[in-house]
Amino acid sequence: MQQRIALFPGTFDPITIGHLDIIHRALPLFDRLVIGIGRNANKSAMFSEEQRMKWIREIFRDNPSVSVAVYEGLTVECCRKVGANFIVRGIRYVNDFEYEKAIADMNRSLDKDIETVFLTCLPQYTSVASTLVRDVIRNGGDARQFLPQAVSKDI
Repeated sequence: MQQRIALFPGTFDPITIGHLDIIHRALPLFDRLVIGIGRNANKSAMFSEEQRMKWIREIFRDNPSVSVAVYEGLTVECCRKVGANFIVRGIRYVNDFEYEKAIADMNRSLDKDIETVFLTCLPQYTSVASTLVRDVIRNGGDARQFLPQAVSKDI
């Protein structure tokens, strides 16, 4: 039987407790989950790819079904590279769904064998977005409540 491998793409700059919520709920659905750190030419990251990979590896060091990869370009190409036939996306708000559905439709047009699975985040995580967390950090605020321990100890 073919393994169910999923890619959870994002910038994870930094990885937050909202991301962890989606990851922990996706894990029972798949045999393997690859956290894909996408390079976005239009965004300059606050944290290096190496740092983000280090955090993710530390958080999931005891879970062999989770791995991390950095990729550039199309998400479906990364899926092919890591053998994933699923893409996991977290949804916080209704407008997230509209945006994510358009991307899912495009990805399906590019590769009909890759299915996108949407997971809604728990209500307590709807306001936890990496962009907002970076703003808190940039402005000297305490972002620890939004971050996994592996990340907050380094910031």
